[in-house]
Amino acid sequence: MDERLKKIVDECSRIVFFGGAGVSTESNIPDFRSEKGLYAAREVYGYPPETLLSHSFFVGNTELFFDYYKKNLVYRDAQPNKAHLALAKLEKEGKLVSVVTQNIDGLHQKAGSTKVRELHGTIMKNYCMDCHAGYDLDYVMDPANCGGKEFGVPRCKKCGGIVKPDVVLYEEPLDYDTCEQAIAEISSADCLIIGGTSLAVYPAAGYVREFRGKYLVLINKTPTPFDKNADLVIYDSIGKVLGD
Repeated sequence: MDERLKKIVDECSRIVFFGGAGVSTESNIPDFRSEKGLYAAREVYGYPPETLLSHSFFVGNTELFFDYYKKNLVYRDAQPNKAHLALAKLEKEGKLVSVVTQNIDGLHQKAGSTKVRELHGTIMKNYCMDCHAGYDLDYVMDPANCGGKEFGVPRCKKCGGIVKPDVVLYEEPLDYDTCEQAIAEISSADCLIIGGTSLAVYPAAGYVREFRGKYLVLINKTPTPFDKNADLVIYDSIGKVLGD
């Protein structure tokens, strides 16, 4: 861990980590909002990611939605990186109160974190839109449950309804309880570490304004709008900074 950050961590006992796509890219999960992601979406599907991942597109173009979703947002072979593992360790040591994440890949839990607030939901949970039966990721990725198509629409084995990922799509509201928990934990933390995010996605980025604690730490490869408010800014890889 970066020595400057370590001094702050040693002093604090109620740390909250707020993370974005940069945490997952180090596990080789591409950011669909990147220039490459935007270009690929338009070239292959004819739409920007924000359209492909919107509620209205899901309803009106369900097959195309799942084709894009399964190919671009699901990476079952991805493994936790040094940042995920370091955060899980801080939780076990009683230092880290929670992880607030904009990512949907479930890697924080895979690394061992138990207190994770997933603002945008998770690919790991899925539910039937008709009978509300729950399904895991393996179910929705199994062609046998998708009309025999590898990237097809998953159907409920109980009623035949469409199985939707428990992911917050564009045009859909964030989960109220998850947001309230995240805000409460951020506002009562003595240290807020923000990593791998440009803090450009709202309303989630606005939660930073709820912090009232002693140390605000920003770790990102590029500047953010909140750099001037931070006690420590590190322009580097999140895994390198948090890892051993």
